[in-house]
Amino acid sequence: MLLPMDPVSAREQSLSSHLALAACRHGHGNSHLFNELMRTVYVAWFLQQDGYGSEPVGRFKAAELAVEVALELAHVSSEWVLAEDAVPSFERLLALHDAQFAAAPLHKIIDAERRLRQFLAGTAESPIAEADQAGMS
Repeated sequence: MLLPMDPVSAREQSLSSHLALAACRHGHGNSHLFNELMRTVYVAWFLQQDGYGSEPVGRFKAAELAVEVALELAHVSSEWVLAEDAVPSFERLLALHDAQFAAAPLHKIIDAERRLRQFLAGTAESPIAEADQAGMS
């Protein structure tokens, strides 16, 4: 529990996130793949809050907003696609998450996933602090 995630599990989770981004980017997304992207963003946020990363809060908020816009588009047009201008934010956050898997102890990753489940069970709109509340931009 004090060591990082084993490399095989880390690669599997990373691949799942990267494939979700590729599919959503090219118009082959669906609700499951967009959920996978947001799960990755939120777990990366929680791990960053524990000291594993220094991405600006705005990058996390931009990713969150891009998924909201994509979900609205899917609702009205049945087209599941991530806006191309949102892709760089997701690429940076997926790279951060990959680095977190290599550095964060397993117990921190498990705790971040627990925090995600707790958020999903609650009523908050987002676990990501607004930029002015987070002390980052």
